[in-house]
Amino acid sequence: MKKREPIANIMTKQVITAQETDSLESVVEVFKNNHIRHLPVLNGKKVVGMISSADINRLTFGSLFDNQTAADEAVLKMLSIPQVMTHKVVTVSSDTSVREVAELFAEADFHSVPVTQDGNLEGIITTTDVIKYMLEQY
Repeated sequence: MKKREPIANIMTKQVITAQETDSLESVVEVFKNNHIRHLPVLNGKKVVGMISSADINRLTFGSLFDNQTAADEAVLKMLSIPQVMTHKVVTVSSDTSVREVAELFAEADFHSVPVTQDGNLEGIITTTDVIKYMLEQY
């Protein structure tokens, strides 16, 4: 196993994002249509937050009760992305090692980290990326 493998070699570079002015309804569609669980939130090109499918699930009732679509839509219309997203986002640079990111995930309560340079998004690294990398080593 390479001890200093940079995450630049395993991160996703074509990142699907949301602007902080987008609607939560559009975020739900992005999650559904792209089969992803984490979305960096941008103001222009700068990362200002992260929103996850778990954040959305905490707001809606659809997965718990039948016939709650209207209630879910009402909740999503009442709130904005900045009201739901995580504001204090941990970021890493592309030269951060896979090991360092794995240690970060092991201690943190999140499963993805935006990769930035000067605040601008370069990619995203997830626990799934790290696990796949580790599996390739064996």
